[in-house]
Amino acid sequence: MTAVDLVALGEVMLRLDPGEGRVRTARSFSVWEGGGEYNVSRALRRCFGLRTAIVTALADNEVGRLVEDLMLAGGVDTSHVTWLPYDGIGREVRNGLNFVERGFGVRAPLGVSDRGNTAIAQLRPSDVDWDALFGGGVRWLHTGGILAGLSDTTPDLIEAAIDAAHRHGATVSYDLNYRASLWHGRGGRERAQEVNRRLLSGVDVLFGVPTEAPVSAATFAGHVDDLVKEFPRLRVVATTLRRVHSTNVHDWGAIVWRDGEIAESRMREGLAVLDRIGGGDGFASGLIYGLLTGLDLSLAVEYGVAHGALAMTTPGDTSMATLAEVAALATTAVADVSR
Repeated sequence: MTAVDLVALGEVMLRLDPGEGRVRTARSFSVWEGGGEYNVSRALRRCFGLRTAIVTALADNEVGRLVEDLMLAGGVDTSHVTWLPYDGIGREVRNGLNFVERGFGVRAPLGVSDRGNTAIAQLRPSDVDWDALFGGGVRWLHTGGILAGLSDTTPDLIEAAIDAAHRHGATVSYDLNYRASLWHGRGGRERAQEVNRRLLSGVDVLFGVPTEAPVSAATFAGHVDDLVKEFPRLRVVATTLRRVHSTNVHDWGAIVWRDGEIAESRMREGLAVLDRIGGGDGFASGLIYGLLTGLDLSLAVEYGVAHGALAMTTPGDTSMATLAEVAALATTAVADVSR
């Protein structure tokens, strides 16, 4: 495998979007690919111009091949996709579907996922040649709590990837991304926290620490101190700050700790939002870009916040922003007309 900047490990689903309407009354859908871990990899490729790959699994049928086609359009290396035989009706293995309403005003966004018994939920650590993957020169592994919640065996998959990343000197990032639906009937939040604690011992960069906006730098630093005592490998802890006024109006920012240094973005108040799904992944990819390319931490945070904001102005999970747009928004407070 050619050296890459980042490999994402996670599920890639087909998102079905009824546009301005409701899932329950829709007669047509737009389709996109998406997944918490994958979205970061795609954005780093399409927006930021880095080399990225995805490790995932799909059932080998027409839906799986549609997801592959969408990933190829995103420019992500798909050579490490594991294809599982399809049994004709999905009794044994399936591809994940995600029906998502963007919401509007007082109507909140709504996601209805159909992802039980999907291909990656059945992937085992031995199904991937981790040393061949990371031995090719991978700089960064990104994964997270969505994959960890898919089945009782996916934490083993993540652990194997983290161990291999460490052997080959790659940085490991993990987005907590708690989803109640994934843990329903499986121990809920307490079980999710137990699994995350097991995996965080190998994590260098942590996203998604629950934090309410506004938060002071001192309060955040105290929270991070507790985390680092429990997980001393951590070098970066980052979280977005969001206050929701309505589905389409948010206050939006972020705060990041790195080895004792705190950087907090400007708070973008009254941000207009078309589709909030993927905003956090947009932040993560922008920050990772800044860290990989050696930007000053304060500027890296602004890149993350700007990219997340731009990702929320377009439909679908994945970013349609350009690096020039991100750089301009990161260093200015107002978007002006481009002529």
